[in-house]
Amino acid sequence: MIEVANRIAEVKEYYFSKKLDEIREMNSRGCDVLNLGIGSPDLPPAKQVTDKLVDSASQANTHAYQSYRSIPELREAIGNFYRRHYNVNLNSTTEILPLLGSKEGVMYISMAFLNPGDTVLIPNPGYPAYKTAADMMGANVVNFDLKEDNNWFPDLEKLDPEVLASAKMMWVNYPNMPTGQKASSVLFEQLAAFAQEHNILVVNDNPYSFILNETPMSLLSAPAAKENCLELNSMSKAFNMAGWRVGMVCGREEYVNAILRVKSNVDSGMFKPVQEASVEALNLPDSWFEDINIEYAQRRKLAERILDILGCTYDSKQSGMFMWAKVPAGRKSEEFIEEILQERFVFITPGTIFGSNGEGYIRISLCSNKKMFNTAIERLEMVKA
Repeated sequence: MIEVANRIAEVKEYYFSKKLDEIREMNSRGCDVLNLGIGSPDLPPAKQVTDKLVDSASQANTHAYQSYRSIPELREAIGNFYRRHYNVNLNSTTEILPLLGSKEGVMYISMAFLNPGDTVLIPNPGYPAYKTAADMMGANVVNFDLKEDNNWFPDLEKLDPEVLASAKMMWVNYPNMPTGQKASSVLFEQLAAFAQEHNILVVNDNPYSFILNETPMSLLSAPAAKENCLELNSMSKAFNMAGWRVGMVCGREEYVNAILRVKSNVDSGMFKPVQEASVEALNLPDSWFEDINIEYAQRRKLAERILDILGCTYDSKQSGMFMWAKVPAGRKSEEFIEEILQERFVFITPGTIFGSNGEGYIRISLCSNKKMFNTAIERLEMVKA
């Protein structure tokens, strides 16, 4: 038996990978589990986007290897999108790099900037991929707290000066997942200034800014943010293109080029029909976002009904495609959701998978149709009765 590399010796299988196996096994026994845990959009992309994909794929000259930087039209469309929606000016030639998904970008950025022993600041609660990528690079992970009583914002003044002296990178994620907390211009200005003061690369992971959020924002809109900040973005959530694997990283030319050096040695260029369809998506009118948010708002009302039945408390103004809620006093997150899963066959995500500060919280995904939500409500109301 060949031993695995040290870099993955402590890396565990992703929580949802294991849980989906468990749910499949339960379904094979006839349990009919309703999955309200996974954040995979169930709505289709715009018709003109899929039409463009089909048309482009039918052309004989679109199937060759593509540039690692992508076609110029895609980078220009991303630049125009950032200018139009975030009021951020980017050089489409040098400051934008399309990626095969933003989750892959988390790994590429970590590979480009982290050496073994470097310190990485990671939010707690936060997206598990940040820690996994840092661990695989042999970096030193230091969590910083996000707490409800501070609006799920980092308290930059409480960070240990000794840690800051050695820190090289910091991950932030606004609008926040899992908490749904929106960013503010003040927060982004503070983060940009913090990055410069401590010479830390601050990366904002920004895939949720158009879901149930009337004021989309980018960290790169803050003064001097490009000096020491990067932003990841994705077409998975806002455009219902999760399986297409289209993401992007934007920021300073030197940083983008460093990531390109990794990317060009790990993957190949994106399929040209996907790129051309992505251009079509990025040029969609604002009515596209308005329409999908009508649907998500209706689903959120049903999710709130579920949380009310379960005796949970929540902020009705949170954004993104999830509902984050506090479980009843004295209950543990994983015990709470496991009870619901085994007794009512409804799966909800425990907050603990996002870090220790997720204890006492759960997360419901809005990526299921209203019929499934109503069925879940019926099952849970039976318990209440």
